[in-house]
Amino acid sequence: MTDYSDAFLKKVLQRTKVIAVVGVSMNPVRPSYYVARYLSLKGYTVIPVNPGHAGKEMFGQSVRASLSEISEPVDMVDIFRRSETVPPIVDEALAAFPNLRTIWMQIGVEHTDAAAAAQAREVDVVMNRCPKIEFQRLFGELRMGGFATGVISSKL
Repeated sequence: MTDYSDAFLKKVLQRTKVIAVVGVSMNPVRPSYYVARYLSLKGYTVIPVNPGHAGKEMFGQSVRASLSEISEPVDMVDIFRRSETVPPIVDEALAAFPNLRTIWMQIGVEHTDAAAAAQAREVDVVMNRCPKIEFQRLFGELRMGGFATGVISSKL
């Protein structure tokens, strides 16, 4: 269930415009911070969600305490929380965003029941992957760091 084609991942990343990142940290050395920052630098609108930092500013957005505080449409919910906390996050996302396209669970985060609930609502699910890593791999950026990505490109 965590074996995704490159075409599927690329489609998800290309159609996404607004990402709510649940569990984002304000600490710049934490993965949730630098992944969210990277995505914002790549042109995505990143809405940070963390009740401990609600009201503060990150990436040009106000940090929200919960997904239900977001009034604008969201294409993807990126989850930086432990696997056992995923079901209520997915339930809240499905209730808050009628046009949600993707639930993305970070590396080490998987919950098959929550994934099935989202898929039953025709929401794509990615588990145990990082959108930053996949973006870099699929759009040729990792090779600039000397990684063999398997993607052939003339882009430097």
